Amino acid sequence: MKNIAVILAGGKGSRFGSELPKQFSKVAGKMVIEHTIAVFENNKSIDEICIISNSESIHLIDDLVLKNQFSKVKKVLLGGKERSDSSMAAINSYDFECNLIFHDAVRPLVTDIIINNTVSALCKNNVVDVAVKATDTIVNCSNGLINNIPNRDDLWNGQTPQAFKRSVIKKAYEYALSDPEFLATDDCGVVKKYLPVEDIYVVEGDVTNIKLTHKQDLFLIDKLFQLKTTEIVERYNVTKLNEAMKNDVVLIVGGSYGIGKSFHDELMRITHNVYSLSRSENGIDITNYTDVNNFIEKIYKTHGRIDKIIITAAKLDKQPLFNMSMEDVISSVDINYLSVINILKSSYEYLKESRGKVLLFTSSSYTRGRSSYSIYSSTKSAIVNLTQALSEEWYHDGITINCINPERTNTPMRTKNFGNEDQKTLLKSEDVAKVSLMSFLTNINGSVIDVKVNNE
Repeated sequence: MKNIAVILAGGKGSRFGSELPKQFSKVAGKMVIEHTIAVFENNKSIDEICIISNSESIHLIDDLVLKNQFSKVKKVLLGGKERSDSSMAAINSYDFECNLIFHDAVRPLVTDIIINNTVSALCKNNVVDVAVKATDTIVNCSNGLINNIPNRDDLWNGQTPQAFKRSVIKKAYEYALSDPEFLATDDCGVVKKYLPVEDIYVVEGDVTNIKLTHKQDLFLIDKLFQLKTTEIVERYNVTKLNEAMKNDVVLIVGGSYGIGKSFHDELMRITHNVYSLSRSENGIDITNYTDVNNFIEKIYKTHGRIDKIIITAAKLDKQPLFNMSMEDVISSVDINYLSVINILKSSYEYLKESRGKVLLFTSSSYTRGRSSYSIYSSTKSAIVNLTQALSEEWYHDGITINCINPERTNTPMRTKNFGNEDQKTLLKSEDVAKVSLMSFLTNINGSVIDVKVNNE
């Protein structure tokens, strides 16, 4: 049966205090609704997308659908004043039995796991809700006094998506609309009240699948996007990469050893237009803007384009800050952060022309500063923030920028700081490079990509 995602974006957000409805607020480089649509667009369980809008915003949705080339979006419909009007617009727009998966446009952190579990549950159930167990004590109050404190073990917080066989939710609304006192804010609630014979199956959601309600929520959602990682687990496919990159001009910064060298070796099998930038190879100081700018300009003049940039260069001094000399501190900051800015600033116009792609590198230590990693951790956190910021700044230029976060990898830099470790516990740098290259075949943008190699 066809699975149709219905993105509910009809709200005007009058309480949000913004000129545009909250679904058009920017977070992590895109509008909130763009993130939401993209999850369903890329989910293999979803066959079609229908978006419900208000009349003032429908042109904005049409524009972003075209801009993002959301191929699964087949309908953009007008909703109405009430939530039920939006639901009915979707229900009435289809004249065949199908699965309708309703989701709030302002829940951009919904995951593939939630969507897949919801769709799977519809194979055996007519109605499916998504919820998470309540963690706070819930109190029932009136007139400022507590009437009752329900058992928290029985309480869940409802989320979306909510999914239905079309015939079932249609029948529930037919009964509801004949009730003069009907008022709905929740589609499962309509089924529960007007079709009590229907069981509502509950799929467990995720605490991060939050709804943008207040302006303060933007900061939380933005942080959650920063901490959220995207796994690239597709097997390395040199045929696909060769087709996509055979004519590309690629610059690797830090290509003389470690992961950078593995990128260089692998890319040389795909395209001969590969350049490696490092002091040991060509005497270029990557912390010197003029040197970097001149080198990148020469590449552009030679080929008339630069398509991909991969920056792996990094420095780790694993020691407490008070033991580090200021020279070492400055050197680490310059290599780990300033050099990245030098390269990206020098190459911006060329990447804009080619609608190019950039891969930066972070470390698992970016999520929390660690003892003896103070400079390294903070610079790697800065790289993540830089990725997010530039993905927004460069979004309309068609430049894609992501940040690779590999698991512990066997590199000379790691050996220097940790000594001889059990090789079975470390990834091989060539595997990290291969899996990272597969990200160039995706539409991911502004994300931390958690590289895990599938060794099955």
